[in-house]
Amino acid sequence: MKDTRTLSPSEAGAYGAFDPAGVPKRLIDMTRRMPRNWAGRRAAFALRQIAIWMLRGRPVDVQSLGARMRLYPYNNVCEKRLLFTPQFFDPDERAYLAERIHEGFTFVDVGSNVGGYALFVAGLAGPTGRVLAVEPQPNVFERLVYNIRQNPFGTVKAVDCAVADKAGEVTLFVDPNNHGESSVKIVGFGEGNAIKVPAVTLQQLLGDQRLDHVDAIKLDVEGAEDLILEPFLRTAPESLWPQTFIIENGVGRWQIDLPALLASKGYKLVKRTRVNLIFDRE
Repeated sequence: MKDTRTLSPSEAGAYGAFDPAGVPKRLIDMTRRMPRNWAGRRAAFALRQIAIWMLRGRPVDVQSLGARMRLYPYNNVCEKRLLFTPQFFDPDERAYLAERIHEGFTFVDVGSNVGGYALFVAGLAGPTGRVLAVEPQPNVFERLVYNIRQNPFGTVKAVDCAVADKAGEVTLFVDPNNHGESSVKIVGFGEGNAIKVPAVTLQQLLGDQRLDHVDAIKLDVEGAEDLILEPFLRTAPESLWPQTFIIENGVGRWQIDLPALLASKGYKLVKRTRVNLIFDRE
């Protein structure tokens, strides 16, 4: 058998070729039943380590957050969470979104990773929804596209670029141990983990995709949220401002007081979770 770690998801075989079985399946089932508390997290983490060792680099085909996905739980914390503990995958943020999804709901996921949020929203928004999943890392983008294609939603579009404060080519710094930790800001990794990727501004992205309104935007770009939002809120028409922002909490890494900027534009901080800030426009 070919080493699946060197193959793209589509090259590795049709969906279902890596259905979990035996002890790994039982461990996955156990971690997914763990309660959402400290003890549940610790127990799930211990069981996850054993399962990852037993999988020996193979992907796993599973349902997670209402969508079919092929997940590689090795160098990406996002995929580990989606596979083993989807109940811990930003539950408050997803509940907040779920209460607000309506006909024609438009969602932009900047830093989509392998599509957890994008596919979750698409499954609830139905055929009238529209979801834009933006991911700059080539190998992660391949996984995102594969996961989108395994589902019948038909409303998710993947875009392979970074979003930054200006258009052009930017350097993306990637943590080799966690590909979800990528940023156009230097985040402490060696030069060997820097790649060049195309970039657009948030306003340009929405214009290129012909979006005339957006209901919610999620930004998970490892401390570069301020670089994206400051020019957007300064130059974009208010008709493009979303009702809701879900932003990874980068206080201490931002160069400006981003919450204060959002407050000055009519946004209120309505929820602070373990890793994110949720702002809603009054």
